[in-house]
Amino acid sequence: MKKLINDPHNVVAESVAGFALAYSDYITANPDPAFITRKEPKAAGKVAIISGGGSGHEPLHGGFVGYGMLDAAVPGAVFTSPTPDPILEATKAVDRGAGVLHLVKNYTGDVLNFETAAELAEMEDIAVASVVINDDVAVEDSLYTAGRRGVAGTMLVEKIAGAAAERGDDLAAVTAIAQRVNDNVRSMGVALTACTVPHAGKPSFELADDEIEIGIGIHSEPGRRRVPMSSADEITDQLLDPILNDLQLKSGEKVIVLVNSMGGTPLSELYIMYRRVHQRLSEAGVEIARSLVGPYVTALEMQGASLSLLRLDAELLELFDAPVSTPAYRKGM
Repeated sequence: MKKLINDPHNVVAESVAGFALAYSDYITANPDPAFITRKEPKAAGKVAIISGGGSGHEPLHGGFVGYGMLDAAVPGAVFTSPTPDPILEATKAVDRGAGVLHLVKNYTGDVLNFETAAELAEMEDIAVASVVINDDVAVEDSLYTAGRRGVAGTMLVEKIAGAAAERGDDLAAVTAIAQRVNDNVRSMGVALTACTVPHAGKPSFELADDEIEIGIGIHSEPGRRRVPMSSADEITDQLLDPILNDLQLKSGEKVIVLVNSMGGTPLSELYIMYRRVHQRLSEAGVEIARSLVGPYVTALEMQGASLSLLRLDAELLELFDAPVSTPAYRKGM
């Protein structure tokens, strides 16, 4: 294992400390219990939004804390859910009197720990709502979750729900917007290589030089199938086809396309994939209204990519276009 780390057990604490120093104009990090908040709190009377989960997926979630997205993010150990205590403290820290929305990726530990934190917050008279994100079409069940996993579509839920909260929607309305995005976003990933969890010291799984894993999760969970390596267009089609089958997009509809690096895939290869997605959707009469290409939801240094499509309506597009200013995603400001 070759990584730029010190003690493998201190990776998250040291990474969060460095992140807070690098972006001190955007965020503040609380060391114990560990959570990240906006440097400038949201105005009183507005809904706050929190997300979190195991570390190793950067910039998710901490990189999306700031104006127009998250009010706080709670990092767990690598690929491990944070416990209820820091989730509760983050909830209390960002509540502005209008309630707090928890955005939770659908992994068993995340769901249970956020539920416990929400119950504790409500005992302190903080209204809490939750949306469980499950955009992964690759599997119905996995080792880590009951039902579909929450993967790169999480970033789109955070952006659009964050804009709704920023414009002043109440807790029920922000929750409904987040659920609407989740209901209309689908994702699928592929791994060319495994990643190495620092404290494990070895790759999470093995692939032959001529093999890839279709439908991989963001924690190196097994995918739908292991297949021979093929061209970029053929791999992209294997990701896109299940998404199109699930969404049942019709000619004339609009989408956001997210081509996401799993951590070790360069932009040049992501653009080749995006080119194929654009070609296929154009042939189907589906308009790409907006696009994102880059590392937004990673799995450490895994070579691979994921593809997400979000079916749009006018309001979702307006909210996606709303100003945002975070360490990892900024526009309109």
